This record gives sequence, C-alpha cells and structure tokens, in this order.
Amino acid sequence: MNSFDVVLYHFVNNLSGHVAILDAIMIVLAKDAPFLYAALFIVAWFTLPREDSKIRHGLIVSVLAGILALVVNVVISHIWFRPRPFAVLPNGTFHQLIAHSNDASFPSDHASGSFAFAFGVYRRGPIWIRRSFMALAILVAIARVYVGLHWPTDVVAGVVVGLFSSMIAWRFEKYVRWITKIGLRLFRYGGRQTDTVRDV
Repeated sequence: MNSFDVVLYHFVNNLSGHVAILDAIMIVLAKDAPFLYAALFIVAWFTLPREDSKIRHGLIVSVLAGILALVVNVVISHIWFRPRPFAVLPNGTFHQLIAHSNDASFPSDHASGSFAFAFGVYRRGPIWIRRSFMALAILVAIARVYVGLHWPTDVVAGVVVGLFSSMIAWRFEKYVRWITKIGLRLFRYGGRQTDTVRDV
C-alpha cells in the first residue's frame, strides 16, 4: 500500500453505502461491464451505414485489443501479485459492495479491457461511438474503486495496459482483416468501395 492509493481509495469508496440507487448503478458498472460493452458493440455494428466496413473493422480491432489487454494482465499478475483492498484494510474501514475472490488486484482487468475497447475505436469511428466507449470506460474504472475491489492505481494501470494493447492491435490490424470480412459477408454489409481486403 502507498499513501496515495489509500487516501484516494477511501475518498472514492466512502461515497458508497449512502445512496441506494447510486450503489446499484455502480455495482452494475463494476460487475457487468463486459455485457455493457457487448451491447455497445452490437448497437454500433448494426446502426452503422451498411457500406461502412472501415469502422466495423475498427470494432473488430478493439475487441482484439481487449483480449490482448487481459493476456497482458495475466502476465503482469504472475510477475507481481498485489492483494485487493478488502484483503489488507481493517474491517469497518471500507465498503465492499461486491463479493470477490482475493486474486490479483493489479492491474484491473475491467479497466484494462474497457480502455482497450475505448482506445481501439477512438482511432476509427464516429464521435458517438468514441465518446460512449470512453465514457463507459471511465465510469467502469471509477466503479471498481467505488465498490471496493481495486486500488486507484490498479485502474490507472488498466488505462496504460488498454492504451498499449490498442496500439499493438492496430499495429497488426492487417492480419485480422479476414475476421472483419467474415462478419461483413455474414450480415451482407459493405459496398463497392469496400469489397476488397485492402479497403477494410
């Protein structure tokens, strides 16, 4: 533990336990982020113009960035194990709204995946997709501290891992264009300007 983490953790976590509806919202954000992002991906995929294969490819790349972020976290957690706040803080000094096993706290998987998605679509996508993905990522990061499962620097590290993973995913995006092409053909998307792999 360090003083920065302890002070900021208590500041955010002590906001919980006072307003039931706020607690409920934060629990959903902290616990069900993968489902929320899945819903966003589905909405984005089906509401984009039929011929827009480039932005749909960006969605695919961002999914792969999220997967890469989780792999990176597994490696980091095996190199350095950090206990979660509820495992080291005295009872009665914090609010834990979600039951959780005492596995590695650093970095936050939810924050890493969320920001990998957000940074992944930020390079290619309309403003409503970029803003909604980023807003959800920020809320998820705050929620993980709010419900008592992570230290603040866990989610900060998640931002870094997410950014790194999105950069790597985009660096090698040409190798996964075939996935996008399958998706486009499956739903009969794409147009004359986007029929070939090089146009994706």
